[in-house]
Amino acid sequence: MIITSCGNSINLAKSLAKKLHVKYVPLDVGEFPDGDMYMRFKAKSFKGKKLVIVQSFQPHPDMSLFDVIWAAETAKDLGARKVILVAPYLAFMRQDKRFNAGEAISSKIMSKLLNKSIDKIITIDPHLHRYKSLKDIFTISAVKLTANDLIGDFVKRKIKNPVIIGPDWESYQWADKIAKQVGAESTCLAKTRFSSRRVTSKITRNVEIKEKNVVIIDDIISTGHTIIEAAKKAHKKGAKSVTAIGVHGLFVEGMDKLKKHVDYIYTTNTIVHKTNKIDVLPLLLKELKSLKI
Repeated sequence: MIITSCGNSINLAKSLAKKLHVKYVPLDVGEFPDGDMYMRFKAKSFKGKKLVIVQSFQPHPDMSLFDVIWAAETAKDLGARKVILVAPYLAFMRQDKRFNAGEAISSKIMSKLLNKSIDKIITIDPHLHRYKSLKDIFTISAVKLTANDLIGDFVKRKIKNPVIIGPDWESYQWADKIAKQVGAESTCLAKTRFSSRRVTSKITRNVEIKEKNVVIIDDIISTGHTIIEAAKKAHKKGAKSVTAIGVHGLFVEGMDKLKKHVDYIYTTNTIVHKTNKIDVLPLLLKELKSLKI
C-alpha cells in the first residue's frame, strides 16, 4: 500500500502512512502557463501496488474531484492494481434530486465519474438524505464511516451535564445516538427553510434545558444559520452554555455570526479548520488496517 494526497488532507495522509508503516508519496499538482493541469507523482511506478488517495473535497470541491480523477487515472497508468479514495468529506451529496427544472443532480454526476476512475471509496458521514446508502449511487465498493463514537467520547470528556440538540430532523440521527452514548436527553428542532439564509424552527420535544450545557450536533456546519436558530432557542430556555459540534465544518460565511450565539465551536478534522478538536485518524486507521496491505 502507498498513500498520497492531492493537497487538502496532507497531514491526515502522512499520519495514516506513518501509523500503517507504509510509504507516503508526494503529489505535485500545478498548471502549465496556459492553465492546463500539471500533475506528477514523486514515484516512477506503482506496479502491482494499492494506492490510497486521501483527499477531502473541501476547499475547492470542483478541483478536488478533478484532482482525484486525474491522480487515479495517472496511478493506474503507472501500474497501480487498485486505487482507493479516502474522502473524509465528500462534496456534492446535498444535490440529490432536481429541485428546479434543468438542474444538474450533482451527486449522481460525481459518483458516475468516480465509479469509472477508482475501485473503492471510504468516507465519513456523507449527507445521505434521499439516498438510503452510498450503494444507491456508487457501483464500486463504498464504505460509510461515522464519527458518532468520536464525538460522543469528546462530549463525555469535555462537557458536564449536557443536553443534545439536533438543529433539524436530518441531524437528529446523530444527536439521538450521541445522547444515548453519553447518557443525556436529546431533542431536535423542526425547521422551516424560506431560503438558504432564512430559517425558522421550533423544538419538537420538550426537555429540561435550564442551567444545562446544550450541545448542538450537526453533520455539516455550512452557513451556520440552523445552529444559530437552535442556539437562540436554547438561550431563551436558560441554557448555561451552548456548544456547536459539526462533523464537517465548512463555515462558508465565516464564524462571526455563529460566535455571537454559541459559546464553543468544535469540528472533526475531515476538513482542516482551526475548530478541529476531534481527530478522525483512529476511525480511518481502523478501516485501512482491515484492508490487506
